[in-house]
Amino acid sequence: MARKKQKKKFDLPKEVRAIARERVGRVPPTAVIPPKTARAKVKHKKLEDEEME
Repeated sequence: MARKKQKKKFDLPKEVRAIARERVGRVPPTAVIPPKTARAKVKHKKLEDEEME
């Protein structure tokens, strides 16, 4: 025999967010964070003397 479907429990935070979405609109999607290697800066700059060699 098939089980009876359970009634969904009321979730206040979800309801509040749904109302806020209706009033304000959807939140824009997050920006993609580039990998750390692409955004890492050089910690120690080479001196001009070392670059010449």
